[in-house]
Amino acid sequence: MLESELVPIVQLGHPALRRPAVPFDGQLNDDELAALIALMRRVMHDAPGVGLAAPQIGIPLRIAVLEDNYAPEPEAAELRERSPLPFFTIMNPRYEPLDEQTAAFYEGCLSFEGYQGVVIRHRSVGLDYDDEAGIARRREFHGWPARIVQHETDHLNGIVYVDKALTRSLSSNSEFVRWAAPGIDDARRILGF
Repeated sequence: MLESELVPIVQLGHPALRRPAVPFDGQLNDDELAALIALMRRVMHDAPGVGLAAPQIGIPLRIAVLEDNYAPEPEAAELRERSPLPFFTIMNPRYEPLDEQTAAFYEGCLSFEGYQGVVIRHRSVGLDYDDEAGIARRREFHGWPARIVQHETDHLNGIVYVDKALTRSLSSNSEFVRWAAPGIDDARRILGF
């Protein structure tokens, strides 16, 4: 494969999205792992997205890349607690809620193109993972970055966001523009979820 070539993102219905990924324990040497991470980052940026798990490109390893440098309008950023998330790689991640607080917002997925749905997620999570050097890490995430961490870790467990979405909230992207307000109150009232 040429350095500039990208691989397709598999879509809902592909078996790779429904199987728990296997733990990464050195199946790739350092150069292969670096190349995979670089490829995943390029695919994520090209989509564009804020996270990509290896199963989304058909590779059943517990590896994901995350990065959110988009600049949403200030009201939406404040309501969603969306702050920049610098690029990093997670391998063999596990998350746990830090408290009982949750937040409900629309989210989408690169493996379910054309749709958005409201998912209730933990507002704050602790994440245990290995970085690309194999060093065990523990970080805490709040707000929108916590949502990204949960979404990508779920992928590694064979879970797609629609498994957790409030089904009456599901909207095609063309209809979603009606609900793209910072919050979900109008969508909740009109769609009845």
